[in-house]
Amino acid sequence: MRSPAWIRFVNGFVKFTGLVLQFFCFRTKVHYEDRTVQGRRIKGPALIVSNHTSLFDYAVYIFVFFTRTLRVLMAEVLFEKPLLGWFLRSLGGIKVDRNSRDLGFVDEALDILGDGGVVGIFPESRLPKPGEARPLPFKESVALIAMKANVPVIPVVTNGSYFNRKRAHVIIGKPVDVSEWIDPELEERENISRVTEKLRGEIIRLGDNLNEMVL
Repeated sequence: MRSPAWIRFVNGFVKFTGLVLQFFCFRTKVHYEDRTVQGRRIKGPALIVSNHTSLFDYAVYIFVFFTRTLRVLMAEVLFEKPLLGWFLRSLGGIKVDRNSRDLGFVDEALDILGDGGVVGIFPESRLPKPGEARPLPFKESVALIAMKANVPVIPVVTNGSYFNRKRAHVIIGKPVDVSEWIDPELEERENISRVTEKLRGEIIRLGDNLNEMVL
């Protein structure tokens, strides 16, 4: 399911009109685990998995991955206000109702990936509260999508430094193939849990790398 033309148009319009403004808001410095393997340019389908620090993480990534239309899974609460909901849908946001067992968002993400698109997900599912260890436990839907889509998973970490004098720092990790983490001797549910924890471990490891670079 290629992103409709109107979604691509709105993405392009927001990027070009907000290019200067986002520089002053975020001043994003992008780091790489290995730029020869994965830079800001994404070729083909990919699932971007990131930690979650702020509602503005998505805004930052729109400009980090400037050349692609990033379709991001978003919580239902963001769609409750009509104007904001319309804007997020226009950008290609994928609604996830966290209070429902409806997994329609999984099928939508798989359709986009199957048609060569890029999907972003914040598996923590919510913003951390003060004092909580970060990253929060990941929701298993991230592993479900990654395992079924069979596309590269690109781990990304942001330090969430927005709207202040300090620059925002983002690190792009090397793509991972989650099929390498699947144990054929385990049941599917066990493998989903295994892949979920492996992905969280990648984000923790990448976050440690970013901290070393920024210090």
